[in-house]
Amino acid sequence: MYALRPNYPVLPPSPLTLRPTPERMNAHSDYRGRGVVIAYLDSGFYEHPDIVERIVSHVDCTTDTFTESMMTAPAIESFVWHGMMSSVIGSGNGSMSNGLYRGIASESQLFLVKVSSIHNQLKEHDILCGFQWVLANHRRCNIRIVNASIGGDFVNQSANHALHVIIRELVEQGVIVVVAAGNHGASHVFPPASAPEAITVGGINDQNSLRPADWQLYHSNHGFAHDGTHKPDLVAPAQWVASPILPNSIVAKEARWLSPLMQLHNDQTRTQILQTWQKDMNLTADQVNQHDPHLYAQLEKRVHDFKLIHPHYQHVEGTSAAAPIVSSVIAQMLEIQPTLAPAQVMEILKKASRPLSNGPLHKQGAGALDAGQAISLTLAASRKTIRRVTQRQTQGDSKNAPRIS
Repeated sequence: MYALRPNYPVLPPSPLTLRPTPERMNAHSDYRGRGVVIAYLDSGFYEHPDIVERIVSHVDCTTDTFTESMMTAPAIESFVWHGMMSSVIGSGNGSMSNGLYRGIASESQLFLVKVSSIHNQLKEHDILCGFQWVLANHRRCNIRIVNASIGGDFVNQSANHALHVIIRELVEQGVIVVVAAGNHGASHVFPPASAPEAITVGGINDQNSLRPADWQLYHSNHGFAHDGTHKPDLVAPAQWVASPILPNSIVAKEARWLSPLMQLHNDQTRTQILQTWQKDMNLTADQVNQHDPHLYAQLEKRVHDFKLIHPHYQHVEGTSAAAPIVSSVIAQMLEIQPTLAPAQVMEILKKASRPLSNGPLHKQGAGALDAGQAISLTLAASRKTIRRVTQRQTQGDSKNAPRIS
């Protein structure tokens, strides 16, 4: 039997599978973003089964008149895929994989905010429109986190840049803004990632390993916010990240018949699979029945090209994937302590991050986020808050208690 080699790193003693995000982030399984609302700003969306039951609304900001509605038909597949990817990575429940490839905030609620233009472009003005909708509606909708896996057009160091101003306003009103740093390895960041108040997320390549010694920095953008603050603020997995395949897409059709070949047990099983899909794969009877190694090499290449890891999932890369991972950890934190202010969230995240020894600090900020440590710090802060409240209540009761003479 010709076994398919995995299309992702497998470093001993790692299992022969792509690790799910919660495992790689050391995430606490008891907290899944319950009761927390996240607004995902992106170029377009698809109501994937992993999130569909928790979508509060789809907001279309492609015109001056914002519309809250059910999902509209996509114009460009890649635009829809990107928003589906970011929202499911952060908030998906993994239903298409029996829970294996769930996001960390798998019980959070979602607003999907489409910010591309009516001409299917994504410019700073379009991103601004999405933030404007959140600013106007976050109290009504109880939105606590905004995830923006998108970037602007030009470097801008002005405090008065429209995206910098609106992020500052959102943070002042208690909304936590998480932004992808960008993927070009450039020594500058674009708005909105250059807003000092935003949690700007760079990436690491953890090589599908739990050992920090194996981790490397991803080629994220890095630089300064307009006030001189270093960006990114921290880093998270940006390569080999499990993500859903867009249903009814070309990749989904390929995965339908290629994925069973990734789970072969014997030559007979493989022959049966190839016979089933012989017509779709344009194979001859000899290719199906003679176990041609050259054919299998071609099939393996197709699996690798489409980055398949499962019949319904593939792996992706980019800080667009790293940002929603951080957003999902913040949702866990807010589930524990809903009153956390954005500055407190930033402080905890940085304390819960560990710098990579093999990369310069200015490219990674506080370092790689440990989700479990973030939760431990949040729980500790929550207990301190409860003690302070209890002490104040006790002191108040003693002052008001009648004196016994």
